[in-house]
Amino acid sequence: MELGWSCLSVDCHSPRPNSYKDKTSLLLLHSELVLSIEREPNPKMALLPIQTALLPNLKPSPFLTPKNPFPLLTKTHKKPHSTVTMMSKEAGIGVMATKLGMMSFFEPNGKVVPVTVVGFKEGNIVTQIKTQATDGYDAVQVGYRRIRDRKLTKPEMGHLNKSGAIPLRHLQEFRLQDIEGFEPNQKLDFSELFKEGDLVDVAGTTIGKGFQGGIKRHHFKRGLMTHGSKSHRQLGSIGAGTTPGRVYKGKKMPGRMGGTKTKIRKLKIVKIDKDLNVVMINGALPGKPGNLLRITPAKIVGKNIPKS
Repeated sequence: MELGWSCLSVDCHSPRPNSYKDKTSLLLLHSELVLSIEREPNPKMALLPIQTALLPNLKPSPFLTPKNPFPLLTKTHKKPHSTVTMMSKEAGIGVMATKLGMMSFFEPNGKVVPVTVVGFKEGNIVTQIKTQATDGYDAVQVGYRRIRDRKLTKPEMGHLNKSGAIPLRHLQEFRLQDIEGFEPNQKLDFSELFKEGDLVDVAGTTIGKGFQGGIKRHHFKRGLMTHGSKSHRQLGSIGAGTTPGRVYKGKKMPGRMGGTKTKIRKLKIVKIDKDLNVVMINGALPGKPGNLLRITPAKIVGKNIPKS
């Protein structure tokens, strides 16, 4: 950075200008400073010559060199706020299935057990294997339920063609500790992955109930129906008055019920029928008949997942 110092007539030994000529020289110095700032990317470096010219015997004061003396001439780039969402790893590879309905199952000792019958359509094929080197984590992508080609877009068809898989409607990932032994276009058999008596976690979408009141949605108690009561199924008070003067966040109130993803843990496999290609799982599963289910080995700390 070069400045025209020949036009300056400032007395370097005087800390402040006392004459008209000195003030004029300062104006010229200021104009040269503005031009130098346009050429100098760092405004701090452009401010040093004027400190040296006015106060040669003193060290540059931190008050004369602020961090950003010209905030309008410099661009500040804020670091974007980024959040990292870490998905939990599964205890083992799982499959997708279709809910068929519920029935009663009689055990050999005569005990009646309510079970949900789960069927399998064509699918449960490995479509992609993700590794730490290529994707930053280890996972196996599985496709389920074959459909016609025209039901998928060209990018979706291109993704499936890479692994040589058939057209599939549903794609889900299973993050695993170890992905050894899996290959693209490998078919997963439920009877080979699970056996009767195993515990599984079943995830799915619950039945949508629409907009419901507090009694049905949150199991509130109703008011008196007689003796002159005017409050039967109403919600009632939702907070205090002046203090706090607002409704607390998370207050249980009427609203849309159901239609959300949920997982039921540690359900027992009662029966595996290879002839009918169905599985009977103890208890109720989310969703209505025809709903998509995700079945994975139950997470048991210290057994199939580490304690840490």
